[in-house]
Parts: sequence; C-alpha cells; structure tokens
Amino acid sequence: MDIHRCRFVSYPPSTINALAFSHSHIAEGQKTALPRLAVGRANGDIEIWNPLNGSWLQETIIRGGLDRSIDGLVWTQDPDEDIHGSTIIGKSRLFSIGYTTTVTEWDLEKGRPLRQASGSHGEIWCLAAQPPLLPAKDSTKAASTGQWSGQHLIAGCIDGALVLYSTKDDDLQLQRVLIRPSSKKAKIISVTFQDRNIVVAGCSDSTIRIYDIRNGSVVRNMTLGIGPAGGPKEIIVWSVKTLKDGTIVSGDSTGEIRIWDGKTYTFMQRVKGHRQDVLSLATSFDGTTIISGGMDRRTVAYKQIGKGRPRWAEVSHKRYHNHDVKIMASFEGKGMSVVVSGGPDASPTVMPLKQFGFENQRALPFLPQEGVTQSAWRKRLLMSWWEREVHIWRLAKPSDPLPESEDIDEEPAARNRKLVAKILIKGEANITSASLSANGSILAVSTTSDIKIFQLRTRMLEDGDGLRISKVTCPSSLSSGARLVQFSPDSKWLCAVRPDSRLVVARITTLGNSSASSVITIHPLLSKLDRIDRRIEKFILLGGLGNYDRTVTQITFSSDSRTLAVSDLAGYIDTFVLAGDEDLNRTDSDLDEDAASSSESSDSDSFSDSEEETKARLVYGQQWTRNPAASSIPKLPSTPVILSFRPATKATQKLLTNGTAPPATRNNPRPVSHEIVAGEDRLLVVTATSDVFEFEVLKGGLSAWSRRNPTKLFPEEFRISRDQAKGCIWDVSSSRERVWVWSASWLWMFDLSRDFPPPQAEQINGINGTVEEAKTLGRKRKRRGGKEPSTGAGSAIPDQQLGTGISRKMQNYIHEEVETEHDLIADPYSTMDIDADEDDDDEKSTALERLRRENSKQIAEQDDGKPHFWHTFKYRPILGMVVIGKDGETGPEVAIVERPIWEADLPPRYYGDQEWGNSGVDSIF
Repeated sequence: MDIHRCRFVSYPPSTINALAFSHSHIAEGQKTALPRLAVGRANGDIEIWNPLNGSWLQETIIRGGLDRSIDGLVWTQDPDEDIHGSTIIGKSRLFSIGYTTTVTEWDLEKGRPLRQASGSHGEIWCLAAQPPLLPAKDSTKAASTGQWSGQHLIAGCIDGALVLYSTKDDDLQLQRVLIRPSSKKAKIISVTFQDRNIVVAGCSDSTIRIYDIRNGSVVRNMTLGIGPAGGPKEIIVWSVKTLKDGTIVSGDSTGEIRIWDGKTYTFMQRVKGHRQDVLSLATSFDGTTIISGGMDRRTVAYKQIGKGRPRWAEVSHKRYHNHDVKIMASFEGKGMSVVVSGGPDASPTVMPLKQFGFENQRALPFLPQEGVTQSAWRKRLLMSWWEREVHIWRLAKPSDPLPESEDIDEEPAARNRKLVAKILIKGEANITSASLSANGSILAVSTTSDIKIFQLRTRMLEDGDGLRISKVTCPSSLSSGARLVQFSPDSKWLCAVRPDSRLVVARITTLGNSSASSVITIHPLLSKLDRIDRRIEKFILLGGLGNYDRTVTQITFSSDSRTLAVSDLAGYIDTFVLAGDEDLNRTDSDLDEDAASSSESSDSDSFSDSEEETKARLVYGQQWTRNPAASSIPKLPSTPVILSFRPATKATQKLLTNGTAPPATRNNPRPVSHEIVAGEDRLLVVTATSDVFEFEVLKGGLSAWSRRNPTKLFPEEFRISRDQAKGCIWDVSSSRERVWVWSASWLWMFDLSRDFPPPQAEQINGINGTVEEAKTLGRKRKRRGGKEPSTGAGSAIPDQQLGTGISRKMQNYIHEEVETEHDLIADPYSTMDIDADEDDDDEKSTALERLRRENSKQIAEQDDGKPHFWHTFKYRPILGMVVIGKDGETGPEVAIVERPIWEADLPPRYYGDQEWGNSGVDSIF
C-alpha cells in the first residue's frame, strides 16, 4: 500500500472553555443514568463523552455556529418519580452560557437548543446548579414546606447581578434577580453552592460574597486584601469550590489557593502553589483532596497533613498541559475517580483523582471521532470540512511531472497538491456532516436546519484544472436538515439521518454523457426507513437521557449499493436492502401510483413524518425495505465506532449481483421485482471496547471467519489500546483480503483471508508461560503493569518511578530521546482490562474450538511467511485516512491526513523560569 502523509489539510483546534459531568459522584447502589462528560468549546461545539469505565468514547458533537461560544456548562437532574410501582430516574438536562444574557437548554436527542431564557441583567459570566436533595429526610422536609426538590440554576453576571433561573416543570424561566448590580460594579467571576440555599460568589474586587437565595440577603463578605506589590491592587477570584464539610476553597490571580471556614466565614490558610493565576479548581467528594490548575500550566494536588489541627499542603505538581489549565471537572463512582482538565491546547486531559501521583494521565484526542475527510479516488480528490467551510484538494499522481512554480522557496511536496474548490456555507449553523460521491461529481453538506447539494464539474485554468461548483435544487422534502449524510458507492442514493435519527433515502439521477454537460436531479419522493422497535420500556425512555442512546452515529452502504446498515449508541444495528430492478422509463403517473399504494400498506410508527416522506416508497422500480434477517443481529456490547461492508472481489461480484426481472403481463406491463438480490453482505463492526465482529447481514449471523476468530484471539496490543478506532480502508483483490483500521494514534492491518495463529505461551506470561496457560487465553486475562486496575485515567506508575516528599522544586533532567522500534510498537498503557471474563466452567474444548485448531494447523502448514497482522504508531495524530488511487500491486494508494497540535495557531502562553531555552523564543538580551 502506497501512503501519502498530508499535513496541509486545515482543522483548527478550538479552546476548551467548559467541562461538566452529568454527575460529580455516584454512590454504590445508586440508580441513575450512566455518567456523561460535556465539553464546551470556543467555536460553539458541545462534545458528549462516555467514560465507558476508562475507554472514553466521544459519542456525539452538538455543532455550534457563527460567533457562538460555549463558556459554561451545567447538568441538572429532575427528581425521580414513582409510577405504578416503577421508579423513573430523573431526567438529565444540560444547560450552557456563552457570555450573553441567555441560558440555553440543549436537546441531546436532536442536537439542537431545546429552549432559552434571558432577563434584564448583564452578560452571564458563570453558572452553577443547586445541589440535589439528599434522600429521605431532606425530601420529606421539602415536601412539607412546599419546596420543589429539583435543581435550580444560579447565574453570576458581569455587572454584579446574581440571578436565579427555575428548571421546574420541565421548563426554563427567569425566576428572579436576587442581587442587583452594586455601586462598585464588581463582576461575579465564579459561583458555587455551599448547600441548597447558600451561594458562594467570587468577585473581581478582592471579595468573596456569601448570599442566601431564599431572601437575596448578603450573609458575609470575605476580603482577600490587596494584591502583591508591583501588580494590580484588586485580586480576581477565578474559581470557588466547597468541600463536603462546608469549607470554602478559592483560587485567585495571585497564584494562591485560600481555605475559608464554612461556618464562621473566616480566613484559615493560604497555599502558594502557582507562579501565575489559579484558573480552575476541583475537589474530591470526601473533601480530602484539592486539585488546582493555573496559567503557569501546572496542575497541583493538595492534601491535609499533620495531626491535631492538620493543614493543607501541596503534595505534588505536574505539567499535563502545554497551555493554560482553564477549566476542571471531577467524577467519582462506578469504579472511576478522575479529574478532567482543558484549555487552549484543545485536548481534554484525564487525570487520576483518588490515585493522583500513582497513575499516569491520559490526553484524549482533540480531533473528532466522526470522519471529516472523504475522497473521490477516480478523480484523486480529497475533501475536508470544519465549521462552515469545505475544502477540496486534488492530489497529483507520483508519476506526474511537478508543475513549475514561480516561488523558488516552495517545496516540491507543495506542488503535488492543488486546492481546486473552497465552499463557504451561508447561514449561522455549522456543518454537521458532508459527503463526496465516489465519482467526485456531487457534494452534499448538511446542518441541523438545511441540506445543500452541489454539482462539481472540471474546468481548465491557466495554472491548472479546477472545479466549477453549481448548486443543485434540493426538494423541500429533503432540505430540512440532517445529522449525517452519505452517498452510495454508485452515487445514485443519498441517505440522510434527521436530527431525531429518522432515516430517509433520496434518489439521485444524472442525465448526460459527459461530466461537463451532465444535469443532476433529486427525486422529490423520499424513501423512509423504519428501524426495528426494540421494545424498550417507556419508563426508561422518560427518565435519564431519554431516547439519546438510540441516536444513529454510523451509516454505510455495501460496495454494490444494494445494502444499507446503520448503528446507534446503544449498540443496535439496523439493515435495509434494495429490492427491484432499475427502470428509468417509468412515468411520473406510475411513480405516483406506486407511491400511493406503498403509503397505504406502510406501517404506522411513532415519528411525525412529512407528507413527502410518508408517500415515497417505490422509485424507478426499486424499493428500500427492511432486511428480513435484521432482527437476528444481536445488540452489541458497546457502541460501534466502525461500520463497513467488505467489498466483493471481482471474481464473485457478477455472480452475487445477478438478478432477473419478472415477466410482463397484459395487466402489468411494467412489473416490479420485490425479491432481494443476493450481494456482498459481510459487515465488519468494531466497537468502542475493541470488540470485532463480522456479520452476514442477509443471513442474520456471524460470518464463518468471525466465528473462527473471536475478539479474544486478536493481538493483545490491539485489544488493550485506549484510543478508539475511527475508520478503515479495504485492500481486497483476487489475491488478498486485508483491512486497515486506524485511530488518532495507530494503524493496524488484519489479513481476513487467514485465521489468526494459535496463541503461544509467550503471549500470556512472557518466557515463563506454559502451554496450559496458553490454552486459557481470553478467559481471564491477567492485568499487568500495576497493583490495581486503572480508575479511569492512565495506567499505574511503576514503583521505581514514584517520587516521594512534598516540594515544589523539580529536578531538571536533560537527555537525548532515542526512538526505537520497540517505542513505536509498544503501548505504554497496559493495565486496562477491556475483554469481558469468559465462562470458566467450560474447561473442555468445544466443537468450534477443535475445528478452529484444525484449520489453524492447515494454515500454519501452508503459511507463506506473510504477516497475519501489522501495526505502527508512526502516524499521529491522524485526522483521516482515505483512498486516492486505484489498487496497485501493493494495494490501494491512500492519504493519511495528520494534524499535529504543535502546527496549530494557539494564543501566547506563559513561560516560567528556565523555559525560554526550550520554547523556541529568542532572547532579547
């Protein structure tokens, strides 16, 4: 396979301004929705992450828009309800602010704003949620006093106002302005609750104010004094938190954290942990640990030491970020104890909380989980998109002579590419998805409110060929917005996933012999595809995250464009097949009659469909129907992150797709075939927990290769990898069947024409392994690299690397890094136990295992020396991997798009002592 490394594709990283967990703590045995992490960025995007016990999957992205920014995020949970003896978990709700006077609630199921509220006050700078009621005693007391037991919101404004917003009755309204702007006009920079009625507000005038929201009175003013000599006199309180016992912790612009008594509201202690402003704070649920992040890029941990009257002291500090540590959020429960931090360097960093200093951190990718690159290999086009822009590049063939350039300093690699099209989408909404047809003639771009179709034609320019872009008229039945769009390989069908995860398919017709004179039309009647009703209990859908788990995240067509598969966050896969033979000579009257008859026989569902979507079923003699064997595909253990059909080889393609139309009769001169034509139906699925399956969707079961090669027999380096797979490239011909799977940091190749070799003893326990241990591979894999499993961040730090003592001084080691082959292949995180434990009672080999061993022996005897799999960590971070050339002797020609953070434009950062020499900044002395 020929690989082109591309770093010219733009994808600007966006600053992380807000982080919020749906629950900060989940007690053992507590019934609640699974935790989610919301990440708010400066471009208006909100990312929803699922911790998955340490796997960390980016589930969805709620796209922002023009001049929008997410500067604060807060989750609330409505009170639980008891209906007919069943407890309905309270609904989880997400709210945001963006330095405006508006609070926005988001609809996670549709990825849109649900409702907004604002008032006559200044711009909102900070937002906090009222603590939930404790069980039994407090709830009974609240019921007796007529108080609502849910969570309200408190907002601090830039003009000094303190505002209370009500979330009662599944609504969002301004309840009242508690504190009007003061004459000093002190800005409220940070806010938190001490209990359900007492609010702690950090201000810009060296003051922390305590308010009672029941009557809006000021309980106490706590002053921080005057700033240090040579600096501003007023101290800014950037962050405030409260511990379990009511103790107040503040971080300010002097680089200090200050501890305040939560009963008398008096100053207790200060700790100088930073050389610049403390921007963020996080605390453990039991109040024994404080974590601070600052402008000096330090992350500092504090604990109480001493006996009698213990005092807080710094126990450790590290630099996990390359820029300001702007925001933090913590979560404890479900076997996890982590702090997530973020800032201008765009990567969320997961750090251990309970095991701070004993486990490594983990940086999550700042690149999206969903693909933002596609290609049209027949025309060597590479398409990428972000926010409201779409760029299309043409890559030259390696054998083509380099074009001449007037710029003598231009590198030869820069002349191998040309930007042939740049499209700016009108409107305020950012792009949610974009798709380029395989022949490079059609481009579809979607937002939450609109779908736009463009036709691409080749034109000749003085400095080379370009693309002439013209807009295609999109019928109103299709143009109402989508979450995902995807063309079929033959460019005749466009599948769109609506914001509420409804599926529609549109027929695209191209008239004309040449690309320059062709005309593209979209049939106004759409085919609506109904997913299987999974019979989920209604009381489950009413609470928690509602129907959010049924959000469709993956779409794929088979290579013959006759099978369509989609998957959702819950792990369900739905498949559809195209029945009938194409007949472009059918008149409009025939189409209308077929559509009417189809609409009469269509089943009713719970979605509210438009008239056009309900009518259209049969288009040009073809009809999309649900796969009869779709219900046989089981629910997967976790969310699919890759969904791709294995392409058929040229030798079997004609045999698979051969079909005949029914004979014509006097009463039916244009018969329509409703038989399902056999085709390539092997669907490869990779899940968020590194499980790999291959289904024969027309039969409704696993393929023979997948039954012989379960996930437990895949290489251990792949199974324990922490980065999520993002896509795959197929290398299928008459002589080979390979798949290349890639993520942000690694690239794997698997040969699907052969079975994996039998496990060896060395794979289990090094050179001391035994044959008996090798036979038990996959039943209960032993954890390595630490005394206990990871709590959600990185692996455990080896004992010999652990530091001791309490000090802010770090010893500076200067050494030369040498990259070896082992460094490229070895995964430093090896404590994650991803595979589920198998049944230990089955000590005897099953018939399938005996069959596999026999096949493995035959394969071993006929082994030609070629690897069964291969991987590398050479390319990182990978934004996308696409095919740009035909299959050659060594496989397809692909382009790997890399987007390293060090090449991105980031704002200036703080440099401390002894950092100028390593920063690349020239000294002025």
